[in-house]
Amino acid sequence: MTSLFSPFSLSGHDLPHRVVMAPLTRARSAQPGDVPHALNATYYAQRASAALIVSEATQISPQGKGYSFTPGIHSAEQVEGWKLVTKAVHQAGGRIFLQLWHVGRMSHPDFHDGALPVAPSAIPFEGAIWKVDPATGQGAMVACPTPRALETAEIAAIVEDYRKAARNAIEAGFDGVELHGANGYLIDQFLRTSSNIRTDAYGGSRQNRLRFLREVVNAVAGEIGAERTAIRLAPFLTARGMACPDILPTILEAADFLEARGIAYLHLVEADWDDAPEFTEDFRQELRDRFRHPIIVAGLYDRAKADWVLAHGYADLVAFGRPFIANPDLPARLQAGAPLAEPDAATLFGGGAQGYTDYPALALGAVA
Repeated sequence: MTSLFSPFSLSGHDLPHRVVMAPLTRARSAQPGDVPHALNATYYAQRASAALIVSEATQISPQGKGYSFTPGIHSAEQVEGWKLVTKAVHQAGGRIFLQLWHVGRMSHPDFHDGALPVAPSAIPFEGAIWKVDPATGQGAMVACPTPRALETAEIAAIVEDYRKAARNAIEAGFDGVELHGANGYLIDQFLRTSSNIRTDAYGGSRQNRLRFLREVVNAVAGEIGAERTAIRLAPFLTARGMACPDILPTILEAADFLEARGIAYLHLVEADWDDAPEFTEDFRQELRDRFRHPIIVAGLYDRAKADWVLAHGYADLVAFGRPFIANPDLPARLQAGAPLAEPDAATLFGGGAQGYTDYPALALGAVA
């Protein structure tokens, strides 16, 4: 029976188990320039026993930035910084995909020389981003303004930014890229009727709302290969003004396209707040019927729930987020049934080594 510690093959990589490290924003890039550095390399290398690491969300362009101190993949300095990370992970025996990010409306004018963030449509919403006050050096969650709607002629340049970012990621040594199409960011904003009321070729019908996703996937897969291209989606997301009555059929149609395109995997974010909608078995089965390539799921999983979803064939790998923060050796702890440490909430975003690279591993040995 398939379990969390069964081996798996993904995009030509033989994985010893199925515990994936989910993308986690930690806001520790070097400033100015949002450049990865040696401390980031240490952090990821400590967690290289994951079957696959998906990096923190990384902006494809200055326009794509929405949080302080998050890294980019659009400058030569950023590419060189990421090389430190990929080299450290590979030397530790790991595999790592870079998550490509354009936040769309989840941003603030302070990141864009006073200009409004861009989005499919100029729709006000409830959303907040983490921003450091330059006067005090303190970070806080601040509200996002109503965005500016993208002109049709601007969209092709953003697709090109994704293509260039994917090429930069491969140059930096990543094993592939994961497009961030979840959690209310730009790709997700195009998918939903609640955030996309365009009347051009990118809005209205389901196929039009899927156009941006298709163009980005095609551009990235055409540049680096479909086997190194993946995407993260959030079918049941309702927060941040993203409740959309048509999102499940839209994502199922996206799955048809992604299956035909032969991408590396589909990463599903399951709602993880207290009164969240249920991620139904009917939807899991319908999605699996349409998408036969690897599926990763993430969202408050423990070992028992992970073994359940794998045994039923609804997923092939399970991603863990916050548990990886304080447990760099999480796969070994899960396999041994060892207790899990809790992360320090005060050091999640920003700072240095404290709460980042100083969580110890247990003396449990390697995962078989």
